[in-house]
Amino acid sequence: MRWTVRPPCSATRRTIMAEILAPCGSPEALEAALRTGCDAVYLGGEDFSARANAANFSYEELKKAVERCHIRGVKVYQAINTVITDRELEKCAEAVRAACELGVDGLITQDLALVYIARECCPGMELHASTQMTLHTEKGVMLARELGFSRAVVSRELPAGIIRELCRLPIEIEVFVHGALCMSVSGQCFMSAVIGSRSANRGLCAQACRLPASSVRDDRDSCALSLKDMSHVGHLRELEEMGAASLKIEGRMKRPEYVAAAVDAVRRELAGEEHDMGLLRDVFSRSGFTDGYYTGKTGRDMFGYRRKEDVEASAGALSALHELYRREYKRSKVTALVKMKRGEAVSLTLTDDNGITASVSGEMPQEAVSRPADKVYLTKQIGKLGDTIYELGALDCELDDGVTLPAGALGELRRAACAELDKQRYEHFTRRPEYMKKSFEFKAPRRAEKQVIDIGINRADQLDNIDVSRVGRVYAPLKLVERLLESGFDSEKLCAVMPRFTFDEKRDTERLAGLKAKGLKDIECTNYAHIAIGRELGMKLHGGFGLNVTNTAAMKLLREMGLEDCTVSIELKASEIAALGDECGISVLAYGRIPMMLTVNCPIRGQRGCGKCTKEIYDRTGRRMPVRCEKAQGYVEILNSDTLCISDKLGDFPTAERFRVELYDESPERAEKILTAFERGEKLTGESLTKGLYYRGVK
Repeated sequence: MRWTVRPPCSATRRTIMAEILAPCGSPEALEAALRTGCDAVYLGGEDFSARANAANFSYEELKKAVERCHIRGVKVYQAINTVITDRELEKCAEAVRAACELGVDGLITQDLALVYIARECCPGMELHASTQMTLHTEKGVMLARELGFSRAVVSRELPAGIIRELCRLPIEIEVFVHGALCMSVSGQCFMSAVIGSRSANRGLCAQACRLPASSVRDDRDSCALSLKDMSHVGHLRELEEMGAASLKIEGRMKRPEYVAAAVDAVRRELAGEEHDMGLLRDVFSRSGFTDGYYTGKTGRDMFGYRRKEDVEASAGALSALHELYRREYKRSKVTALVKMKRGEAVSLTLTDDNGITASVSGEMPQEAVSRPADKVYLTKQIGKLGDTIYELGALDCELDDGVTLPAGALGELRRAACAELDKQRYEHFTRRPEYMKKSFEFKAPRRAEKQVIDIGINRADQLDNIDVSRVGRVYAPLKLVERLLESGFDSEKLCAVMPRFTFDEKRDTERLAGLKAKGLKDIECTNYAHIAIGRELGMKLHGGFGLNVTNTAAMKLLREMGLEDCTVSIELKASEIAALGDECGISVLAYGRIPMMLTVNCPIRGQRGCGKCTKEIYDRTGRRMPVRCEKAQGYVEILNSDTLCISDKLGDFPTAERFRVELYDESPERAEKILTAFERGEKLTGESLTKGLYYRGVK
């Protein structure tokens, strides 16, 4: 196969509306991004990066990266976007301090601990809400703004209409436009952690979704959890018209050639120029690309995996891509002024299109033997800007008659002026927020005075054999809460579990308001949007495990936001939970099938269609994973094959005020036995049980 590779040139520069944001997992990828015309880059340091297996950047490499980017007027966003434990809080603060010192333009994060650090130590640092925060609605995005975020990276699962609405909000919206698609909504995948103790939220995802899986038992060939890579390249100008602030390319684990191809394609598409999508597909794809989420056409066509022919195509495309970033991308058209007067050193002043000026002096002029210097000669010599980021626009000169300077001396003067202009541009584009070092003080851990058992139900009959006075609260989805209230159930005991993903926030809010009118007082906030909704309705707020709370700083902020308690992350060890400070009530998921994935693209529907739904997926080992369908909300949850149960280990969680028993398909008889085991602190038997990650932890 032959590809047409067009080197970047000055003609492709454009007035920036939506920035082109490039992934940089290594210094080599950074060079590829810069030389193909990106407007901003995102990268990770040595710690707290959600792509921990990328090469990432040391302090010195990060310093050099900021310098190289800012000379070019390119912004640098550092991803400090893993969840953080209490023991890492000071280390994280040090990473933030270093980012301020180096002039990083913004920090990308999902953990409220970093919000807390920034609030206390460097309120001038720009914060971007990572896609792992699962922001996909107006209320969620605006809560991020309230927390101090200037930008929200919205979920990849959104159709064009919702993106358009979010872009109208008074906060920058960043949209993924090309790269890998996780099967799960970002921030809501626990599959890698549960199966192999490698946490995606800690940057060590093992990509279990790319392994064979099927809705058919003993099928070892299908990859029912693997999606094609997304590409919205054909929709870029529409996204720019919507007002998207940033167009994000995924790929910090990818090669420099991939970064170059993606940046080049995005830039050319925005400029209305021809580009080669075949080359972009060949450099990396999984059975091609999909825009199914954007167009609202989910289903079978979105699924794909890395085939032999995809690998072979990549090998053939790599060499063709080097031409894309062999030369510097021209960033600025400069004007030049040359002064050549007898008795004065020759001077050259360069002024870029931002008005930044650099002046240097060189040798004394010489008497011309044959041809004196003129504007044509000087334009030719000063215009030799070669592998720099500059190109020459207009040139003026002030010359005495009969003088000149050799081409070599003018070349030295030109190089010195470019170097000085680089320095001036670096200082101009570098902002260093003040960092004020502080000691973080939180309340010490406190042994719970009373521990209660809450129960979550999937069907009303699961309470048939249970006297609800034995439990603290009964958690149920909205549709079930409505039926329970109509049947006369005690509203003081009820807590509505909000849907974990929604395409119609207004509908859910109105439904919740209707339930409040019938006596409902409590809701579980399964994502950040629900905090805003619940506060507006004057309800009692309880945090769900999907908020991924792993530290005391986050608990403190949640309490300030109005939460009474929060179910802490299922990825914490029991000892880490016990060490959390007394800033917000602690709840622990104590029983149930852990939702390993939250996905808006059902794997069963993608493989067999809804009419042949098996309600289960099998992995390559034959392990059965139930699939819970929330079709009305537009998502499904893939549950763990084993059931979490710590009924005999409650003493290892002395600070927990609440233990959550979450039922799935258990019978009323089984539900009563489970509750009794928890009340007595006895070991439960009779099914495939696990202690989850509370004792083995995650990497």
